[in-house]
Amino acid sequence: MGNPKLFISYSWSSQDHEAWVIQLATDLRESGIDVVLDKWDLKEGHDAHAFMERMVSDPEIKKVALICDKTYVDKADGRSGGVGTETQIISPEIYRSQAQDKFVAIVKERDDEGKAYLPVYYRSRIYIDFSDPSLEAENFEKLIRWVYEQPLYKKPSLGQKPGFLSEEQRAVSLGTSSRQRRALDAIKSGRDNAEAVMIDYLTTLADELEKFRIDASIEPFDDEVIRNIEAFLPYRNEAIELFLSLALYRDSLETRTAIHRFFERIIPYLERPQNISSHREWDFDNFKFIVHELFLYALATLIRYERFESAAFLMANEYYVSGRSEYGKDAMVPFEVFHQYIKSLEHRNKRLELRRLSLRADLLEQRSKGSGIEFRYLMQADFILFMRDNIDRPNDQWHWWPETLLYIVRHSGPLEVFARSRSTSYFERAKILLGVESKAALAPLLEAFGAERQRLPRWEFTTLSPSGLLGFNEIATKP
Repeated sequence: MGNPKLFISYSWSSQDHEAWVIQLATDLRESGIDVVLDKWDLKEGHDAHAFMERMVSDPEIKKVALICDKTYVDKADGRSGGVGTETQIISPEIYRSQAQDKFVAIVKERDDEGKAYLPVYYRSRIYIDFSDPSLEAENFEKLIRWVYEQPLYKKPSLGQKPGFLSEEQRAVSLGTSSRQRRALDAIKSGRDNAEAVMIDYLTTLADELEKFRIDASIEPFDDEVIRNIEAFLPYRNEAIELFLSLALYRDSLETRTAIHRFFERIIPYLERPQNISSHREWDFDNFKFIVHELFLYALATLIRYERFESAAFLMANEYYVSGRSEYGKDAMVPFEVFHQYIKSLEHRNKRLELRRLSLRADLLEQRSKGSGIEFRYLMQADFILFMRDNIDRPNDQWHWWPETLLYIVRHSGPLEVFARSRSTSYFERAKILLGVESKAALAPLLEAFGAERQRLPRWEFTTLSPSGLLGFNEIATKP
C-alpha cells in the first residue's frame, strides 16, 4: 500500500478546535497519509460543493474521518452550513455502501452525561475516541492503523478441525471435569479444602488415564498414536489450567508436593503393565508423549510465574516407582524419566515421507496454541531441564533431550528468566532452577560444551548455544 488519501470533515467550532484539527492533519501527513483538508486544499475561486463531493467521488480517497464535536453534530443533524452539506453527501453513501471501512467518526467531545457526540446516521457504528487527552496517543495509533488497514488484532487463518472432535475418534471420558472445576474454585477462592480437592482431581486424572491405553493390534499404529494424543487435548488443557491456578494463587510446599506425587503416579504408564506379557517398543508411545507434555507444561507454568522453588522441587526430588518395573524394584528415578524416545513418530515420519526434523517438536509447537502458555515458555523450561540434567548427572544413564529447542532459531538473546538474571538479586532467586550456587559454577559445563566434551543437541545444521541462551556474560552484572 502506498500513501493513502484521507479526507477530513469537521466544523469550524472555534479557533482552538480548528488548530487541533490542523495539528491532527499535520501529524497524519508526517505518518505518510495524504490528508485532504479545506484549509490546505480549498482555495479562492474553487467550487466548495465539488470539493466536498470529492470524499465520495474521488477514487483515490479511500478514507474519510469525521471530527465530531457538539457543533459538528448539531450542524450534521440539522443539515446546516458546510457540515450539513457534507452530511447530505456522506449519509446516503454510508447507508447504501456495502463496505463499512471508508468512514470513521473521531469523537472529540462528549455531552454532560458522558455520551459521545455522533451524527444520527453514524450512531450504530464504532468510532475512535479522542475525547480523553490521556488516551490520544493510543487512539492516534488506532487511527493510523485504520487508514493503512493494518489493525493491531488480525483475524488468524482458519485451521483444521481438532482431531479429538473427529467422528472417527472413539470418545474417551475421564470424569475429571467436575473435579477440576471444584479444584479451581477452591484454589481461587482460597478455601481451606483447596489442597484436598486438588489432590482428588489429580489422583482421578492419573487413575483414569488408563482409559487412553491403545489397542496394540490397531494399524497403522502411528495413526492411532496421533488420534489418541489429540483426543487427550481437552484433559491436557484442564491440567494446564490447574497448574496456572496453583502458580498464581496457591504456590506452597503442599501444592508442589501434590504435583510431584501426580507425576509419580503416571510413571507406570511409560512401561509395560504387569498384566501384559509381551509388547513392542512403541506400544506405549501415546503415554510417552502425554506424560512428557504434561511435565513440560507444569514446569513451564511454574517458571513463567517465577515459582522457582516449586519448579526446582520437581527437578531436584526423584520419583518413587513401586513394585516391579524396568527401573528396578521400589526404584527412585530422576525427572529425566519423563522424556523417552517415541519410535512410532519416527516411523510415521518415514512412512508418510514427511521429511520433518522432529514430528514430536512439531506437535508440541502446534499444540501450544490456545494452551494458555506461550511456546517460548515451553522452550525455556526445556532448556532449563537440559541444563539441569547436564549439571546434576552429566555422565548418568539418564538423558534429557530438549525437543522444543529445534525451534530456538526463532529466539534471539537469552531466555527471559536469564535475561532478568542480569540483576544479581534476581539471579540469587533464579539460580535454584539450575541447582548452582553461583554464576562461576556454570563455567566448567559451558567450557565442556564449547570443547565438545559434553554433547549438544543437533538437528541437521541447527543446534543451540547454552551460553547465549543463558546470557552468561551478563548474568549478575547489575544490582
